[in-house]
Amino acid sequence: MAKFIIEGPSHLTGDIAVKGAKNSALKILPAALLSDEKITIKNLPKIEDVDLAIDLLEVLGAETRRDGDVLEVQIKEIKNVELNSLANKLRASIVFTGPLLARAGEVTFPHPGGCVIGAGTRPIDLFLEGFKALGAEVTESNGYYSIKAKKLKGAEYFFTTVSVTGTETLMMAAVLADGTTVLKNCACEPEISALADYLNRQGAKISGAGTPTMTINGVKKISAGIFTIIPDRIEAGTLAILAAATKSTLTMTDCRPAHLEILLNIFKKIGIKFEAGADYLKIFAPDKFRAYSIKTHEYPGFPTDLQSPYTVLATQASGVSIIHETIYDRRLLYTDMLAQMGADIIMCDPHRVVVNGPTKLYGRKLTSPDLRAGIAMIIAGLIAEGKTEIDNIYQIDRGYENIDSRLRALGAKIARLE
Repeated sequence: MAKFIIEGPSHLTGDIAVKGAKNSALKILPAALLSDEKITIKNLPKIEDVDLAIDLLEVLGAETRRDGDVLEVQIKEIKNVELNSLANKLRASIVFTGPLLARAGEVTFPHPGGCVIGAGTRPIDLFLEGFKALGAEVTESNGYYSIKAKKLKGAEYFFTTVSVTGTETLMMAAVLADGTTVLKNCACEPEISALADYLNRQGAKISGAGTPTMTINGVKKISAGIFTIIPDRIEAGTLAILAAATKSTLTMTDCRPAHLEILLNIFKKIGIKFEAGADYLKIFAPDKFRAYSIKTHEYPGFPTDLQSPYTVLATQASGVSIIHETIYDRRLLYTDMLAQMGADIIMCDPHRVVVNGPTKLYGRKLTSPDLRAGIAMIIAGLIAEGKTEIDNIYQIDRGYENIDSRLRALGAKIARLE
């Protein structure tokens, strides 16, 4: 199994382009199922989760052609309505259920997999309840779910928990339903608005995307066109935190700082200087910065996917930070590895840790438990004295394209060993 070897500490410099958003790519790929026409997807990141999603499309009957960061997809006929074992490896496979149900009238799937914080633990009740509200029949047997509906019917549905994938899945299911669907307490992430804008250009009638209430008037047919994936705000935020934590001056290009207002506002408070334009973000190497407590929240609050990189940053801040994870259980377990590296971290309960800083970190042998904790381990390794070895880097490759070679171009001493 591949691993990363990092020699620290590192001070980086230069420009790094932000790749297309993982969380946008994994939603436009299922959206291709809504039409029998060819869709062209641009700025597609080369990551493991995207590869799995393309493989899943092909199992369902898609013809694909990929050239660099451009992918053409056409599903003239859906040949299979069962999401196979690939779904066990991909949490976002749940999003395929909405378009499949809308176009084919049925879908069968196992409980979706993914990383350790997702596999078997994130409930799918919101999806099942939503499909039932739209008139579908849901059955479960031997770990497989079967959903059928000759024709979905517009309905009103309230999300008892804000869910990004739930919002996107039911939105796509509703675009081909009879009548009007009103979704309430929706997630508001930029990736949702980008998906809705594309669908509207192809004939859908969606209003309110990016707000808590969405209205979808069903249509008979959805066309296909060109979709350019928006920049990955999580990658941009992670790189900004990496720059600050390693006390480096870095410029992130091809990004949208407007999607990172909460992080940049915190940077202002703690003394990390930056310059932001419409499509770039430059972080200036800080001499020191202050501690600041965070509490994860749905967009536009502090993203749970930036929590683990920010916790590494907190180990280098002056003072005490409380990190409160409100979205996912088990997402703070990686902090034990930071403690092994020398961080002063106290776990209060499964959702809160106290970080005292600044502390010196030292290289250790680590294992990446999940995608976002994995990138946090890389940041910690770049800060630490000596050699850091990170196993299970498949989890990192799931969401960050060629991260080792891109960091080497900035001066990092990081090597991939197969």
